Amino acid sequence: MKAVLVQMAPRLGDIKANLNRHLEFLDRARKDKADVVVFPELSLTGYSLKDLVPDAALDTARSPVFRELLAAGRGMSVVVGFVEERDNERGLFYNSAAFLAGGKVLHVHRKVFLPTFGMFEEGKFFAQGRNFVPFPAPFGKTGLMICRDFLQYGSSYLLFAGGAEVLIVISAAPGRGVAGPDGFETNHMWELMGEAMSYFSTAFVLYCNRTGSEDGVSFAGGSFIYSPKGERLARASGLDEEVLSCEFDMGLVRQVRKTWTFKRDERPEIILHSLERIVRRYED
Repeated sequence: MKAVLVQMAPRLGDIKANLNRHLEFLDRARKDKADVVVFPELSLTGYSLKDLVPDAALDTARSPVFRELLAAGRGMSVVVGFVEERDNERGLFYNSAAFLAGGKVLHVHRKVFLPTFGMFEEGKFFAQGRNFVPFPAPFGKTGLMICRDFLQYGSSYLLFAGGAEVLIVISAAPGRGVAGPDGFETNHMWELMGEAMSYFSTAFVLYCNRTGSEDGVSFAGGSFIYSPKGERLARASGLDEEVLSCEFDMGLVRQVRKTWTFKRDERPEIILHSLERIVRRYED
């Protein structure tokens, strides 16, 4: 299987320009015989939208943007980030990730953990997602997360408990602290999560972050892929746009799970009962 992570810098609020870039990257990925192409968080719109959120909203069922993406991504699986507004929830806007394959939108994940502190204002403009649901992708059971979702380790656990073999994370994570000519100190935090969650979930982790800057904020890049052994297979620059390509064997999931029996020994019902007790205690 060949995965391509498109570490790009979207233009803020310019859906047309960003769509054209997506189409160009998809054309290159098809020629490169990619199986899955992953774009960053809010790749179709840019991150710091604020009051522009309603103007940037798309419905996957009706938008010509998604018709073009589905056509351009034929023969591949594609993950894109966008602002979502659905017909049955008008006036609610989500920071969403769509998984496209086989001419269809197979799954949409709506960001659950919306950072709203310091420079982050997502809770002011976006509605909160409610679920972490793995789904059958062409290459195996897959789960999606968006940026801060990945730093709440319960998110990965839910996807692991649901049987995910691939965890795909799209991100617009800023960089803090210079860690040399090719990255930020905060890149290390994301890689620690990638290593830990891939190892203990015995799953592949694909993390695609954006780069560039908006409103004086520099985004950290540093996209990566980890194997079910917790080994880093590939990493992009922490500063520049880059197309990160990596080939791996999905059979490694079976091989590792025969040795490390975390999945076999998992007991989600015990976790559920324990959480119910904790929640009841909070309510008391």
